[in-house]
Amino acid sequence: MKIIKGIFIAIMLCQTPAFSQVVDTIKVTGTSGIQWISDQPVPKSVVVSTRSFRERLLADPYRPAYHFCVPEGRGIPGDPNGAFYYNGRYHLMYLYYREQRGFSWGHVSSKDMFHWRHHPDAIVPGKGEDGIFSGGAFVDKDGKATLSYWQVINLAKGETFQSRIEKSGPSGIGLSESSDEHFDKWTSGSADPIIRSTEWGLTVTKDEKGNEQIYGSADPSNIWFKDGKYYMLTGNLLVLNKYGRKDNDPPKYQGDHSYLFVSEDKKSWKYLHEFYDSDRKWTDKSEDNMCASFLPLPVGPDGGKLSDKHLLLFISHNKGAQYYVGDYKNDKFQPVNHGRMTWVDNAYFAPEALTDHKNRQIMWSWIFDDRPDKVKDESGWTGVYGLPRSLWAGKDGKLRMAPVEEVKLLRQAEQIKKDFVIKDGTELALDGFGKELVELEITVAPGKAKTIGVMVGCSQDGREKTEIYYDAAGKTLNVNTAKSSLGYGRKVTESAPLELDAGEQLTLRVFVDKSIVEVFANDKQAIGRSVYPTLGGTGIKLFSKGGDAKIISVKSWEVMPSNPY
Repeated sequence: MKIIKGIFIAIMLCQTPAFSQVVDTIKVTGTSGIQWISDQPVPKSVVVSTRSFRERLLADPYRPAYHFCVPEGRGIPGDPNGAFYYNGRYHLMYLYYREQRGFSWGHVSSKDMFHWRHHPDAIVPGKGEDGIFSGGAFVDKDGKATLSYWQVINLAKGETFQSRIEKSGPSGIGLSESSDEHFDKWTSGSADPIIRSTEWGLTVTKDEKGNEQIYGSADPSNIWFKDGKYYMLTGNLLVLNKYGRKDNDPPKYQGDHSYLFVSEDKKSWKYLHEFYDSDRKWTDKSEDNMCASFLPLPVGPDGGKLSDKHLLLFISHNKGAQYYVGDYKNDKFQPVNHGRMTWVDNAYFAPEALTDHKNRQIMWSWIFDDRPDKVKDESGWTGVYGLPRSLWAGKDGKLRMAPVEEVKLLRQAEQIKKDFVIKDGTELALDGFGKELVELEITVAPGKAKTIGVMVGCSQDGREKTEIYYDAAGKTLNVNTAKSSLGYGRKVTESAPLELDAGEQLTLRVFVDKSIVEVFANDKQAIGRSVYPTLGGTGIKLFSKGGDAKIISVKSWEVMPSNPY
């Protein structure tokens, strides 16, 4: 029995992979001292404490109101997982630590990607594993959904991987399936695990000719179907850690790699080869490839026709979310360009994507929560995703990105200011434009200005502000959080490459949601960061340096909260 201290609790009935109901025994200490088994009648004290907890979450100054949040508890790691679209709804799994059970996959669904319905947990540990780590999803044409995931085991002191699997069974890559109407019940297949590890997160075996082969058996990607066969990727972190970290290790084990598997029935899987050739001109030898997603790119933000390019999203643990755009032919991926989604650190992490009925490719990522661990634990929650991004291939073959169109459903109280100039070295306050939850759209003819930008979250005394700006000389989009908070948070400048074409106007779309600031620029670049203001500032100021800047228009909307709590 796990004792949960305090009066704030969260209860959920869910299904294990074997369809058995999870029944938690919960003791609420404090004034009530009541013990409750979750399949028994609900005491009034539990109802009261649950409502009190929700009200506490609503009052939390840093819990976002329209960015998806893990409902309660610890989303650390907080990867989005298992995203798929079916029958008019977007389904999304979220990794979190379930008390008494271990790392599990929560499950939500939505018609618009902002108003989410909570489902029973999709996968919880229960077949010898201690937790469930990252993976992907796939839906057959008959409506059967499949989740691919990494089985986690925690070795006790003195225990080896081999002794553990001899005791509790094999470990590696698992599958879970559901075909009920709402995808509320999931079960593991008989071939679980479908890819077996011989060591933690990797597999050493022999090919058909008796030659040694080594591949990762961690973090499976989504499954895709092509020419009558199923395909899936696995990640290389544990291979890199064992065989590629030293300077004199073989180059074939250094850097990011991904391993391609094929199956005719989703039960028996065969390793084919490495999916692409890792190249040090894009990534360095310290970077791994995990949390992968591989899908075709459409030609525009609204989907439609598919381009001839595919997108491989992934993370390296040390440098965060990134991607390759390239060509997919003959079971090999040939990257033609590479990009990152975080630059100064790794705080935008674990991308997960799906393709919907319009052929839109839509992704989510985990934005790190930089509050101290004690604060996160005492607040009862952690885990936030960036806005869902629509991804597509530009005419130049490079990745384009924008928030999904559905975010406009949350707009309220539009304000507009048009046709004015920001003089060199000056700031202009936009009185009445600032809100705790706000979307801005700023269109600028930069002219000779070297730096043009906006400050959000400005306190009245000027001590707190978050600066967002375009550096024309450096050709970068920047978010400076050095003065975002007098308290905690990363005091850094995130700087992303952004080059405007000759005569191209600059368009910044900025979203502020309590502790989250995101900016999208010209459908070419985006940055998402956590901030923790302490002074309650909602002021907005425009500024220009190195020349005058012509403002075509500034629009703002108060954003309606969409999270239930």
